[in-house]
Amino acid sequence: MAHFWRRSTAGMRRRSARPRLKLKHGLEELSKLTRLVDGKRRLVSDPPLIIPIDVLVGKADARKHEQRMSDLMKAYQESLAPSLRSLMTRFRHAGIARKVVGVRSVGIRECAVMLLGRDDGDPLLMKVKEAQPSVLETYLGPSGYTNAAERVVEGEWLMQAGGDILLGWLRCAGPDGHEADYYVRQMRDWKGSAGVDSMTPQLLADYGRSSGLLTGDRIAIASYLGSGDADITLTRFAGAYAEQNEGDYAALRAAAASNRLPRLKPGDS
Repeated sequence: MAHFWRRSTAGMRRRSARPRLKLKHGLEELSKLTRLVDGKRRLVSDPPLIIPIDVLVGKADARKHEQRMSDLMKAYQESLAPSLRSLMTRFRHAGIARKVVGVRSVGIRECAVMLLGRDDGDPLLMKVKEAQPSVLETYLGPSGYTNAAERVVEGEWLMQAGGDILLGWLRCAGPDGHEADYYVRQMRDWKGSAGVDSMTPQLLADYGRSSGLLTGDRIAIASYLGSGDADITLTRFAGAYAEQNEGDYAALRAAAASNRLPRLKPGDS
C-alpha cells in the first residue's frame, strides 16, 4: 500500500482517498424507502420493489408478524457485542417490508426493517437478508457453522478491518412460512471506495496489487491461478464468466417467452 501511495500524485491521492459517502449512506435510503403519513414515518409501498407487510399478507396477518418482530430483534441482538446490544435496546420495531434483491442475489429473500429511537425523527433502517449454505459445502462438507448467516458475518469480520458495527444474524420464518438463516445489517452504512475512475493505468495496477496483498490467502489464490500467466488466467476466467451470464440470461428470456416461469402471487417470495 505504501508503494501505491508513493506512486500517486497529491491530486490523485485526494481523489482516490475521498469516500463516496453521499451515494452510500442510510439517509438516502430513508428518503427512498419511507415517508411521513399522518405525522408518522412509514415504509413506502412501491410494488414490486418494496411491499410493506400489511399490503403483502393483509392487515390481520400483518399484526401477527409485527408482534413477533420484537422477539426476533432480541434474537438478532444476541449476536452483537454486549455494548451494541445496549445501544440497540434504544430502538423499537416500527415496520417491515419485503424488498427486491439485487442482480447478484436473485432467488433469496430480503426485507427492510425500520426501527425508531426516541421518536419518528430518530429512524434506523436495517436490511434482513437470507443467507444460504456455501456452495463449497457440496464438495468440502459442512462449514462448521450451524447458522449460514453467522458464517457470512464471521467471513466479513475476517476480511474487513472496519465494517458495519451492527452486523449480526438470526434464524426465523418469514411471512410465507419459509424458515431460513438471515444476516442483519444497516442499510448503506456509510461505505466508501477509492476513486478508481481517476487513476492512471499504472496507479490502478498498483492499487489492484495492494488490494490482492491485503485480501484473502495469497498462497491459496496463487495456487488457484496455477503456474501459467496470471493475467491470461484471469482474462480467460472473466470471458468464461461473461459467457455463462449471457447463456443464463438467454435461457431466462426463452423460459419467459414460452410461459415456463411460474407467476408469483401476493405473499410469494
